[in-house]
Amino acid sequence: MGVKYQINKTALNELNKQLRVRMRALPTIKNKESALRLEVKKAKTMADEVEERQKELMHRMQYMHGLWAEFEPGLVAVTDVKVTLSKIAGVKIPVLKEVIFEVQDFDLFSSPFWYADGIQILKELSTLGIEREFYLQKMRLLDRARKKTTQKVNLYEKVQIPDYENAIRKIKRFLEDEENLSKSAQKIVKKRYEEVAS
Repeated sequence: MGVKYQINKTALNELNKQLRVRMRALPTIKNKESALRLEVKKAKTMADEVEERQKELMHRMQYMHGLWAEFEPGLVAVTDVKVTLSKIAGVKIPVLKEVIFEVQDFDLFSSPFWYADGIQILKELSTLGIEREFYLQKMRLLDRARKKTTQKVNLYEKVQIPDYENAIRKIKRFLEDEENLSKSAQKIVKKRYEEVAS
């Protein structure tokens, strides 16, 4: 890519300013990347824990497997999921607040006695599934932001900062050479002037 510049003191000052901006921003961006990496790991761990709880609950309820055939479909439904937004390292993340269920009326006397427990189990399983999806979504959003931040760190570290340093070095060398030539020319002119004067 390379930095486009002119060879003069104004350009040198501008390049120095741009370099300082990037040098100051780099530690902050690196910290953001580390924080995002940690949060991605936490979200993955939480999603795995929720999945494990879900599997454990399913395993505990294995003995009821045959009874679910009697369960009336549509008795329990998720009507709403309340969500808030949270910011982690500048990234907006949805956070699950509450899952709202609608339970259809059923006759307690003619329905099997375990329906009430079954409804609770379905609510718990549904909540765990939704919670896991929220953690997975959080992980995806944070990982995308982490990748962009890593790209920016690499851009600054491996491309822009070395390009600015190289451009500054070239301008300084050129200006020093120009100044040395100018001084040499002045000495030659002065020497000739003195020779002519004597």
